[in-house]
Amino acid sequence: MQIHFYKYQGTGNDFILIDNRSLIFPKENTKLINALCDRRFGIGADGLMLLENEADYDFKMVYYNADGNESTMCGNGGRCIASFAALLNIVQKDGKFIAIDGEHDFEIADAAVKLKMINVSEIRLQVNNYILFTGSPHYVSFRNAIDAIKIVEEARKIRYNDEFSKEGINVNFVEEKNDKIYMRTYERGVEDETLSCGTGTVAVALSIAEKHQLSQGKIEIQTPGGILFVSFEKQGTIFTNIWLEGAAQRVFEGDIDI
Repeated sequence: MQIHFYKYQGTGNDFILIDNRSLIFPKENTKLINALCDRRFGIGADGLMLLENEADYDFKMVYYNADGNESTMCGNGGRCIASFAALLNIVQKDGKFIAIDGEHDFEIADAAVKLKMINVSEIRLQVNNYILFTGSPHYVSFRNAIDAIKIVEEARKIRYNDEFSKEGINVNFVEEKNDKIYMRTYERGVEDETLSCGTGTVAVALSIAEKHQLSQGKIEIQTPGGILFVSFEKQGTIFTNIWLEGAAQRVFEGDIDI
């Protein structure tokens, strides 16, 4: 069987997107999804997404990590699939979709996409590190000279420790330098560094807000793949009205036999 696919990237976080409104894609085939995401023998991507129909929403987002397993929310993936829906003429400049963590509003302006994220009610402080769920679980560690960190080696000490090894956790290293914020992310399911992570960027922004006691704002964060913005409000102990904003781009499309 031949499948038509699209390749998208959001600040270097890249995805295979498939229009699965006809439900023809064999979504339970984890080996196939893993093979498609392979950068040497497949199309190559950090993850794969299916766009499907869902009552009361413009569409449904189904997300798989590169290892082939269905995963929790992907923020950059959500921005890319919103842009993909516009390409398919499902939406125009805004809309709403449902994902594994709930509903998400989005707004499209030229090459940038803003995605509303779920509220965050709990941020756990562990020594000088922050643990929170922004649609996916994240560990945020403030460090110096993060460019020099051997990220796979350091992150796996956290991702595979006794506390997190069963479910896994994404690990983010953050540096505040010259009034700018830099981050690097190791993603579970990819089991490597990615150039950007949307839910990770949100986790970093909210950790910064918690660290500096900010009740609202818009934070600019530099990832290896580009700049993302996170805006938020804090009502009591709950972060609300969280928006992730940045570029989302169609790279190419094609057909592949599966």
